[in-house]
Amino acid sequence: MIAFGAVAALAATTPLGANAQAAYPSKPIKIIVPYPPGGAVDVVTRKMAQKLTEQMGQSIIVDNKPGGTGTIGASAAARAEADGYTLMANDTTYSLLPFIFKKLPFDYDKDLVPVSAYVFAPMAMVVNAESPYKTLAEFLAAAKAAPGKLTYGTGGAGTTPHFTAEAFGVASGTKLMHVPFKGAGEATQAVLSNTIDMQFSSTPGVMGNVKGGKLRLLAVSGDKRLVALPAVPTFAEAGVKNFSVVNWTGLWAPKGTPAPVLARLQQEIAKAMATPDMKAFAEGLGAEPRMADAAAFAKMLTDSSVLWGKIAANASFDKQ
Repeated sequence: MIAFGAVAALAATTPLGANAQAAYPSKPIKIIVPYPPGGAVDVVTRKMAQKLTEQMGQSIIVDNKPGGTGTIGASAAARAEADGYTLMANDTTYSLLPFIFKKLPFDYDKDLVPVSAYVFAPMAMVVNAESPYKTLAEFLAAAKAAPGKLTYGTGGAGTTPHFTAEAFGVASGTKLMHVPFKGAGEATQAVLSNTIDMQFSSTPGVMGNVKGGKLRLLAVSGDKRLVALPAVPTFAEAGVKNFSVVNWTGLWAPKGTPAPVLARLQQEIAKAMATPDMKAFAEGLGAEPRMADAAAFAKMLTDSSVLWGKIAANASFDKQ
């Protein structure tokens, strides 16, 4: 379904001339974040924008355009001039869009091309610090005792946390009640206020409240524990096998963006992710500080389509 490979490979291999380096960027760059402030994509993008501003000598501006499970912001990026001055940041949710909507307001396969993916974060299950559920086992016992009663919040139907919860339900044999909000930040606030029982989130979106003692982390996805919180088990260690969804943040550009510009952006992102402060930032959020180039990013998107297709079929999810 995804035809990113040729464009990604071109961006990854095209030589970058001195003239192109000097010419771009010559004015501020805007990165559209298609979600409200405060969520994981927003947090990571603002840090990356700060780093790229330092490196490239031009302001990198974050422009939040929430709504439509990210499609409003993605559409704006797809319609933007393909000159490298309007980009889009998103996360794993972008790979879900074909399984959420019957028809998208842009061509998913062609209108936006992947630049780089970075800051790979496990998905975490968090509850209020005062919650009676101190372990994943206790939460599962309560969920199985009262199917459909325990609630979890997300930034909306079809988001990565929503599909993550569906995958968790299949893997754990539980049924939970979904409470959608306008953004991941609102879902976090609902956990903090005890309005809902639990939230699935990538670690960057909740780590501040976990470290601040306001949220309790019950388990994380992936095959290893977090460097920042080594006492928190993985889902596999806590008894839920075959559940390993990882969230990444990435950058896209409009179709037709010059290959030298795409290559420059990749170089700068790779340079940023190699710095000690970006590594410390990612690890502090419970994430892995690495970068995937355009070709690797394109393959990730293709692989994600296979994974989410299976989950969508099992979840009996009705497209919007």
